[in-house]
Amino acid sequence: MRKIILLLTLIALVACDDKPEGKVLSASSGVLNALTVVMPNDMWAGAVGEAVREKLAGPVHGLPQIEPMFEINQMPDEAFTGFMRKQRTFLKIEQSDSSGTSIVKDEYARPQTGIIVKGPSQEVIINQITQDSAKIVNAVKNAEFTEKIRQISLSLKEDEPLTEAFGITMKFPTAYRYAKKDPNFFWIRKDIPHGDMNITVYEVPYSTVDRDSNTVGSLIKMRDSIGGDNITVSEGMRFITEAAFAPYLEETTIDGKPAFQMKGMWEVKGRYMAGPFVNFTVDDKENDRYLVLEGFVFKPSASKRDNLFELESILRSVKFVDKKK
Repeated sequence: MRKIILLLTLIALVACDDKPEGKVLSASSGVLNALTVVMPNDMWAGAVGEAVREKLAGPVHGLPQIEPMFEINQMPDEAFTGFMRKQRTFLKIEQSDSSGTSIVKDEYARPQTGIIVKGPSQEVIINQITQDSAKIVNAVKNAEFTEKIRQISLSLKEDEPLTEAFGITMKFPTAYRYAKKDPNFFWIRKDIPHGDMNITVYEVPYSTVDRDSNTVGSLIKMRDSIGGDNITVSEGMRFITEAAFAPYLEETTIDGKPAFQMKGMWEVKGRYMAGPFVNFTVDDKENDRYLVLEGFVFKPSASKRDNLFELESILRSVKFVDKKK
């Protein structure tokens, strides 16, 4: 009996949060790409709410139609109790003597990311939101990427072919299939209602990418050449970057390695087929190459944000390892 009591005590201690209250944290909840915003209703209806909507509900880059970065659910502080505090991500606006933006982890549930923005006046709060918008967006995005990979990891596809060919691991679900496994080009696909989701992986010589005056141009030339040669379309047609939409480019990292992230639109020249893509061109200087990871979606006349988000989550899960012999 004494052993049972001791065991139960140990379990309780492990389950307890290490905060002073010693409370047990339950699992967080919430759909992906949704953000709970806690602030007074009158503030939400005014300039502060407008600043939040501008920075956090603005359109996602690289999509053919306007889709918000996050679905926002606003509530006043008095409603942010009980189950509502279990949301995986939340932004809380507080009027106080001090000002600043802070990130809190596992405050009411686990895993949970909270962002607290404080200021003595609405003007200061608006400036704080504007100044720290990238920090806020990245905190929420990183939490959502982590959750998506957790979901994906429940049923993983075998990625050993990628390790053998490119020296990487990548987490993607069993719903995907290998459509092409050439020595230098992999094409991985997933069927969805009225369309498909696609991943391509290949490598190019280190000299391929112009890092100075025309980075975007050299990346487009690269993907149009290699993608066009390897993505199968009807005879006389070609898979290319759509010229009517200028791609969005930024620098990021994949597994600690510097990378260019490009978002834009692809099309099949000569046929009415198009959709969004996200491309990571990873600087793998140690192996004298760039590793190219791309996801693209074909899903006409439907929202594509969550599809592109899944592909980006998968590509961001890539880790570099030694090639298997």
